[in-house]
Amino acid sequence: MKRLATFTVDGRFLGVDVTSVREVLRPQEMTRVPLAPPRVAGLINLRGEIVTAIDLRVALGRRQLGKSDRPMNVVVTTEHGSVSVLVDAVGDVLEVDEDAFERPPSTLRGSARDLILGAYKLDGGLLLELDLDAAIGTTSPSGIDAEVEDR
Repeated sequence: MKRLATFTVDGRFLGVDVTSVREVLRPQEMTRVPLAPPRVAGLINLRGEIVTAIDLRVALGRRQLGKSDRPMNVVVTTEHGSVSVLVDAVGDVLEVDEDAFERPPSTLRGSARDLILGAYKLDGGLLLELDLDAAIGTTSPSGIDAEVEDR
């Protein structure tokens, strides 16, 4: 059995390995980063630690939230430190049978296909497992610098 922390992004039901989730936060004040890639929504101050916030909507090729919308923060631990991924709503931790894992569905197109490890069929639909490394891979200091230098 595998445990996934779940959330929704533009109607998609997604999950990440629960062991990578550090905490879940209500909407936070964010500071924009000039010349940052579009998926970098900004920086948040997490009890004195500066954390990059990644807009999963942009990473998945979906429309951005409006200025008045306030996404939730799922703070995950990566090899580059803590990163916040912005999601529409936070769900539960679900146990899924690893034998039920399937490759990404053929209906999944565009940039989202590169960010999804696969899917689990549930009674109410599909749970897509997010590849955190792919979703936030360009947010390391070297990744951001490389994108800024290309502009």
